Amino acid sequence: MTSHTTHLWRILKWGRTLARHGALKGIEQDRNTPAPVRRLARLARFGARIPKKPRYAEAFQAIGPAAIKLGQSLATRPDIVGEEAAHDLLMLQDALPPVDFALIREEIETSFGRPLEEIYARFDEQPVGAASIAQVHRAVTADGREVAVKVLRPKIRERFARDIETYEWGAAHLEQLGGEAARLRPRLVIENLKRWTARELDLRREAASASELAEAMTAVDGYVVPGIDWDRTNGRVMTLDWVDGIKVSDREALIAAGHDLKAIAARLVNTFLKQAIAEGFFHADMHQGNLFVTAAGDIVAIDFGIMGRIDRRARLWLAEILYGLITGNYRRVAEIHFEAQYVPAHHNVGEFATALRAVGEPMRGKPVSEQSVGQMLDGLFAITRDFDMQTQPHLLLLQKTMVMVEGVATMLDPEINMWDVSGPYVKAWLRDELGPEAKLADAIFDGLETLKRLPGLIKRLEDDYPPPGGAPPPLPLPEVKLIQIERSGRLLRYTGVAIVAAAIGAAAMWALG
Repeated sequence: MTSHTTHLWRILKWGRTLARHGALKGIEQDRNTPAPVRRLARLARFGARIPKKPRYAEAFQAIGPAAIKLGQSLATRPDIVGEEAAHDLLMLQDALPPVDFALIREEIETSFGRPLEEIYARFDEQPVGAASIAQVHRAVTADGREVAVKVLRPKIRERFARDIETYEWGAAHLEQLGGEAARLRPRLVIENLKRWTARELDLRREAASASELAEAMTAVDGYVVPGIDWDRTNGRVMTLDWVDGIKVSDREALIAAGHDLKAIAARLVNTFLKQAIAEGFFHADMHQGNLFVTAAGDIVAIDFGIMGRIDRRARLWLAEILYGLITGNYRRVAEIHFEAQYVPAHHNVGEFATALRAVGEPMRGKPVSEQSVGQMLDGLFAITRDFDMQTQPHLLLLQKTMVMVEGVATMLDPEINMWDVSGPYVKAWLRDELGPEAKLADAIFDGLETLKRLPGLIKRLEDDYPPPGGAPPPLPLPEVKLIQIERSGRLLRYTGVAIVAAAIGAAAMWALG
């Protein structure tokens, strides 16, 4: 088990790295940053030579792969972190230093147990992209097909495990502080991050996710998922069809190629809604580096390491919440939150509806360029705090992806109105799902399922004691040994050392949120 000293040393080293690159300025200035984190930021930069221009990408890259994943999500929100920081963080998505080809060759040959030349007829040594977890090379198979080959960086699994272990340690100490820190449930959030990255570090699961998403989106025009070459795919190597296209982030190139950026932005939003609401299975890493546009105008998605799932009941709640915000039906939105048990029952539905109205009304009917996203986030954060709403880790991936999609759509079309674009789709889906035909189909299905079980008693029990709504049960959490000091028979919660750990945990949580 890693010692407290080791965890603390890592945390202090990360903070110092951020400070030396000038990357703590935003944390210090954000009024939502907890006071302990703000004090820690000041301590970390004490005596350091701070550059005039912050170097965010270099800082996150220097810390390690887990930090890089955080930086990638922040790169999609220039309206939050600023244009300068967002532009700098874009380098984390596709411009990291590549691994030496000799190591990549070794990874491929070791994983397949045969020479590279027996697997691919041609393999370009220079990668076309290098990210935090893997890098991609262009190759040609023996039958002449052009493919992209994704290879995990050597030792990446071990590095991720080490960093996340320290995240768990910091989050556990943070949660012990109680109050706002406990409400955020940092340990559950880190546990979700741990599970997401575990899936991302197994390329067989990524290949399976790509295949499943391709099947789900078969009938959707203008959205392409590259096919998987299963004979050349394993846990550390994934081979998929090569697709030519322009990166979504290259706005000028898209315009020069004659593409309709407004149409692409709207299609991206509605494609995500179909994945999340209709299918319940969505691409959860939709930043600019993972999206391309073909000559025909199709959107091509890559990198399926992080995928999200939502059950049908939660999808209905999500659709009703979105449509309620679009139409201004804040009462219904509030009721859903109580039905889902996201808001404790001792609060008043009407008061919560009024609080939602205060946040939602300023957004309706306005283009993104006229909205203050910062004020909106402040308002939503205040609502969760005022109504004792605990963080729902199972929804964080969805929320993160929605932020990413909005960021990319806004970059393509600064005048896009997210509510107007998403409204027709959400309305149509709700009509299909909640209309008379849908209710009849559900009744028939429920009846058939009941017949498969013991009739009579079980059916009456189900009617009399319906299963409660709300979030799924929390994930099991690993045991974390806390710093403790025994004094005069009383167990004191850590001193300054533990406060530092808690502050770092809070900083990580704010970045993840």
